[in-house]
Amino acid sequence: MSENILILGATSAIARGTAAAFAARGDNIYLASRDEEELKRIAADLTVRYGVKVSYGLFDAAATDTHPAFFQAVLKEMQELNGVVLAFGLLGDQQAARDFSVAEKIITSNFTGAVSILSLCANYFEPLKRGFIIGISSVAGDRGRQSNYVYGAAKGALSIYLQGLRNRLFPSGVRVVTIKPGFVDTAMTFGLPGLFLVATPQHIGKQIVRTLSKSADVVYLPGFWRYIMLIIKHVPEVIFKRMKM
Repeated sequence: MSENILILGATSAIARGTAAAFAARGDNIYLASRDEEELKRIAADLTVRYGVKVSYGLFDAAATDTHPAFFQAVLKEMQELNGVVLAFGLLGDQQAARDFSVAEKIITSNFTGAVSILSLCANYFEPLKRGFIIGISSVAGDRGRQSNYVYGAAKGALSIYLQGLRNRLFPSGVRVVTIKPGFVDTAMTFGLPGLFLVATPQHIGKQIVRTLSKSADVVYLPGFWRYIMLIIKHVPEVIFKRMKM
């Protein structure tokens, strides 16, 4: 039986891969982001390729005052939701983020906006006692590193928020999954130095959908990143602070 899935930040590479994986199993999709023309193109491609219903609408993570009306419009269009995937975010420039106005945008895009819209999603699913929320965080949130600590701090906060949301919603039968991708071949990471073991968005998208058939609450993708971050997290601070990362 097909489900209705809302994908937030749907024009990102990982979101596209995830949307395709859901559509491939016959689910109906609602795509949401700030780029209406790109949403239209993605919706047309998924409809033709998989023969599912694909709707779309404008969504701005930073415009939190618009989120209640947006969510109601999604429910009106889809009638009901079975799941939500939060896939938006902003890496930003760490050097520029020394200016708080830049740092604030990174924090808002990765954390504040996520809390705003996921609060609405949680309040919808909780009384229904069903549904799922998948939040895409990052391995960058596991430990603060000089190369991206503002982004990492925001993603770390998102991971903690999702953990608390999971604790809240578990008695209601609503599943909350935290996804922590490593390096993925996206526009956000293109040209960055020091990348290794880079995964494709299509592979990550398929793996995200597969997590719903498993019991894990926190999933590193690809899976070997769990061990890489385990090592990084256990480097003593007296050594770590001297490292170039």
